[in-house]
Amino acid sequence: MADAVPAPDLDLRIVRYFTVVAEQRHFGRAAGALHITQPSLSRQIQRLEQVLGARLFDRTPQGARLTEAGEVFLPRAKGLLRAAREAAAVTRAAGTPSRITVGYINGIFVTPAVRDLRRRFPDAEVRTLHLDWGEPREALLAGRVDAVVTRLPLRTDGLRVTVLYDEPRVLVVPLDHRLAGKESVTLDDFADEPLPRGQDPLWNAFWRVDPRPDGSPAPGGPLIDAVEDKFEHVAAGQAVAIVPRVPGMSLRPDLTAVPLHGVEPSHVVLATRAGDNSRLLAALRRSVEALLTAPEPG
Repeated sequence: MADAVPAPDLDLRIVRYFTVVAEQRHFGRAAGALHITQPSLSRQIQRLEQVLGARLFDRTPQGARLTEAGEVFLPRAKGLLRAAREAAAVTRAAGTPSRITVGYINGIFVTPAVRDLRRRFPDAEVRTLHLDWGEPREALLAGRVDAVVTRLPLRTDGLRVTVLYDEPRVLVVPLDHRLAGKESVTLDDFADEPLPRGQDPLWNAFWRVDPRPDGSPAPGGPLIDAVEDKFEHVAAGQAVAIVPRVPGMSLRPDLTAVPLHGVEPSHVVLATRAGDNSRLLAALRRSVEALLTAPEPG
């Protein structure tokens, strides 16, 4: 039986350098972003090419272009870096069971579970961290939080996700909108009206109901990065928006919410890294599942 070919000795720091050059398409800009000199960066990339036995970049008058080998290596390089971050986060969590950070997003309250955990583990350091609606997955995988209570949709590969409770969805419109004051509405009532769009296709599919049940696409709408942007567009009459109904939710005084029927509810979930089973995290999971339930309607 032939001897196995030894795996190449890849330096993850240099792999990261490669991904930055690939993103910048320019050694000078990449060196600036990495806070190193361009000659040093060039030497590191040459070292990586020697280890891999393939040229990764072609230099051009405009900068640097990935070779065919570089194009093949790029997604694998990103995967290596992602796996390293996840391994470090999981190991760090296992090695420091007396510390935990719980993330949450707007309209979700983790206080009862956090208070219970602090009571049961008085020597543990239990932190909370507010996250924007697009941050939970990356915050988990990067180790910024150890658990997060958020809403679906969410890419779940690499995560353990437990549904906690559901929230009905409502339509937010300006006070002078033709649907304001209705007892309820359906998708047909605003079929042609634009809805805000986010960067995440999963988010768009759920919160815009796109495509519609009959297969037709939802109308376009303004691109947003934050909840405040969404409500500003609605108040200006440029869109309507679908949001979860949160008991006690406070809208801007120029907006109102109308119950939306005929669509599935929003799902509030607890998400953690798959395979992360520290004692403190297991205790948090029990507290969350027992204490974070659907609030009573206001």
